Amino acid sequence: MRFPTSLFQKRLAVSELLVVVAALVVAFIILCAIVPGWIAPYLPTEMLTDQLLQAPSAAHLFGTDYFGRDIFSVVVYGSRDSLFIGFASVIIGGLVGGLIGVISGYIGGIVDTILMRLIDVLMTIPGILLALAIAASLGPSLFNIVLAVAVSAIPGYARVMRGQMISIKSRPFIMASRSIGSSNIQILWKHVLPNSVSPLLVMATLGIGSSILMGSGLSFLGLGLIKEVPDWGTLLSQGRGYLTVAWWICTFPGLAITIFVIAVNIIGDQVRDVLDPKKRTA
Repeated sequence: MRFPTSLFQKRLAVSELLVVVAALVVAFIILCAIVPGWIAPYLPTEMLTDQLLQAPSAAHLFGTDYFGRDIFSVVVYGSRDSLFIGFASVIIGGLVGGLIGVISGYIGGIVDTILMRLIDVLMTIPGILLALAIAASLGPSLFNIVLAVAVSAIPGYARVMRGQMISIKSRPFIMASRSIGSSNIQILWKHVLPNSVSPLLVMATLGIGSSILMGSGLSFLGLGLIKEVPDWGTLLSQGRGYLTVAWWICTFPGLAITIFVIAVNIIGDQVRDVLDPKKRTA
């Protein structure tokens, strides 16, 4: 077995190990969201009335809350809504923002001007404030949080995709395709989109973490759907009043958010490196 001898090789080995660990963490949390019953030892609504506010122990890894619920089980079951917010908002925001960017960049002219001025207006508003205003006006529900987070992400995706369209549509192979009579739809589908989707994919991967953070923040502020099984942000909100006497109620949902976001960002960085043509040809 050969060990890396140079500093570069050591850093590369550490980087690859981090990606593997991050992928395992993300896979485990996704598994928690899909089949929580396989992992959680208790139902999230099960109240152990003789074990209220128990500190973390072998019997209850994350302790219990003021209802006697096992915090580990609640965190496992709560991952479903938290991950749904992150993935759904990225998909919606990416599709809508990407479509706006495609139309704006490919058509150009007055269409580009109008769409980009609207995007500029949205970009002047901080994302969290825009999401907060939308969620507050629509009312507390899981769908409204997804919509609020997605809308706040649209400007970024639109800008990135527009830049890709402008860069690619003037390349020689696009001109050649147009000269042989290909329609705009054919050019977009066969040539433009396949060559412009990489930055959007990288942005979407990195955006999952920030979307979960934003969604958890909205739930923490009470704008999430009140359910028997709270998401991570709602669980943080429920435990803040017990921070001095039962620190574990807030700590472990917060750690779940932090660990997942860090893991997704590590994977996002790797996706960016893999799709970067400069690094592929280096």
